[in-house]
Amino acid sequence: MDLAPGKSANRQQIGSAAFGADEADLFERPFVLEEPENQQNPFVFSSPHSGRHYPDAFVAGSNLDPVTLRRSEDCFVEDLFGGVVGLGAPLLHARFPRAYLDANREPYELDPTMFAEPLPPHVNTRSLRVAGGLGTIARVVADSAEIYRQPLAYAEAEQRIRHLYMPFHEALRELLEETLRSFGCAVLIDCHSMPSVGGPADDDNGFDRPDIVLGDRYGTSCAGVVTAEAERILRRLGYSVVRNNPYAGGFNTEHYGKPSQGLHALQIELNRALYMDEDRLERSAGFVQVREDMTAFAAEMASRDWTSLGAGMRGAAF
Repeated sequence: MDLAPGKSANRQQIGSAAFGADEADLFERPFVLEEPENQQNPFVFSSPHSGRHYPDAFVAGSNLDPVTLRRSEDCFVEDLFGGVVGLGAPLLHARFPRAYLDANREPYELDPTMFAEPLPPHVNTRSLRVAGGLGTIARVVADSAEIYRQPLAYAEAEQRIRHLYMPFHEALRELLEETLRSFGCAVLIDCHSMPSVGGPADDDNGFDRPDIVLGDRYGTSCAGVVTAEAERILRRLGYSVVRNNPYAGGFNTEHYGKPSQGLHALQIELNRALYMDEDRLERSAGFVQVREDMTAFAAEMASRDWTSLGAGMRGAAF
């Protein structure tokens, strides 16, 4: 596994994020894939929002200071789920930050107000995510602070999508297809974290959030037994768990979850207060316990016989 960021004379560390990272290096190595020597279960884990290599041109063109730029990051999530590889499951995680490109969106969900020229007709400019400023190329970070000083050229968005988004999803698609062939079913666990309190743009503005939110697109992205078992295990480990509120699952859960074809997708959102200082963006004393619990959760999920999930399989079609 190669986690080294691209070399840059201007790189500085903010927490564990690399600012002034080399964009060419990021385009060459957009993700990290950690694979066991032999996959032993039908689970694939993915963390699309925990990347923390910030290209220097992006930082220089932003209104925001480095800490504010990181507010959209699912900090350390790939570390929290790092134990799954030793259990025989692959873990895919982005190196690029969510504020730079969001891999949990359609490939072309873009806000036309961000760009210096009209967008091509294939671009989705009308989704709710675009309206909220959180498209494939985000206009704002999670607290609604505007990212860019000036309008972008569309060519910049196209470059990020082709060099970052497309390779990430190609790798994820291949992992799921290989898993489906090997086990007769595949279960994507899409791993995220959430602020401990709902923000101004959220339906739960000002309210404390539960420890964990499981999103299965209201029962459509995976068999009910997958969500039920995940909830049972997490509750037994001592966590408060709710389903689909305020997060029902994003593009990846909806796109890859095709239960009738043996493909299942479940999103898991961890409350950041469990494991980190949300202001300083640093691991807290609770980090080790949460990591151990996520490994225990994955181990118990993997120990079940999931062959029934492949019933009625007609072949994958992403």
